[in-house]
Amino acid sequence: MEQSSTQESPLNPNAFTFDSAHPIYAMAFSTSPSSSSSPRLALGSFLEEYANRVDIVSFDDESLSFRPEPSLSFDHPYPATKLMFHPRPLPNSSTSLLASSCDYLRLWQLNHGDPNSNTTELRSVLNNSKSGDFSAPLTSFDWNDAEPRRIGTSSIDTTCTVWDIERGVVETQLIAHDKEVYDIAWGEAGVFASVSADGSVRVFDLRDKEHSNIIYESPRPDTPLLRLAWNKADPRYMATILMDSSRVVVLDIRSPAVPVAELQRHRACVNAISWAPQASRHLCSAGDDGQTLIWELPATAAAGAAVPSEGIDPVLEYTVTAEVNQLQWSAVHPDWIGIAFANKVQLLRV
Repeated sequence: MEQSSTQESPLNPNAFTFDSAHPIYAMAFSTSPSSSSSPRLALGSFLEEYANRVDIVSFDDESLSFRPEPSLSFDHPYPATKLMFHPRPLPNSSTSLLASSCDYLRLWQLNHGDPNSNTTELRSVLNNSKSGDFSAPLTSFDWNDAEPRRIGTSSIDTTCTVWDIERGVVETQLIAHDKEVYDIAWGEAGVFASVSADGSVRVFDLRDKEHSNIIYESPRPDTPLLRLAWNKADPRYMATILMDSSRVVVLDIRSPAVPVAELQRHRACVNAISWAPQASRHLCSAGDDGQTLIWELPATAAAGAAVPSEGIDPVLEYTVTAEVNQLQWSAVHPDWIGIAFANKVQLLRV
């Protein structure tokens, strides 16, 4: 099936749509400086079968149109639960490194120096199982900005694994929670946090692997926490979402247990959250109500004081007619947010 792109949405001149041949779930913006004038995205299909796909597409900021790159697209076993590009690629490099998670952690090298000979090759397959070929499915992962040789993965087997991808070995594996671990995020070089079906946010320091700090627990016992986003512009803050909840919980790690804010304007469960890459008080959320909301935390929250939940309204709202299951805020192009719903990806200029 061919893929196509459309121009701007008739309802929003700052929204541009790409139509895929497949339902889309995983999505990542390229972080390569060489793509500064043309955002490149990796889009992972969501098909309930072994044969899946990762498509590479570019968006031309001048013509405002998408361009599929079939020579860089590749087949992927099972749906990818997450995609991420190397956070600190070399300037002017003709290659990009892309990671994906599902049954294993895989590293893919995109060779895009010559348009006539673009290819993607599988660099490595990393299996964290100590008992043979079987590996418990990976729910998510995060690439360490401060030390890009490190990737942390989360798994349904209650563990978090820290990989040294340059050597292709496990640096450490921790039994992180009592139940499945659904997401992981780095705060600094040796510190990461995770969320789980046990309803807790736990912070780990690799200098003391025997202990973790619980900084938040679901108000309803054993309500799973599904996603975690650590604020890169101000690492005192992180955000999480609860299963089947329309709230976004914002945490200040200096004041554990009590959220500094709860964002409650969604009308259905929230599926994805992302902090602005260059603005410490801006956060984006998207959910089953078709809404993508951008929030600005009040200065009182930035100072560490709790904010009454009913007093926070989004500063920007965008609505589509389907459930939004994924969003990413581009680090290289902070004016662009990508959202995925059904078989469409939209870029929103903010």
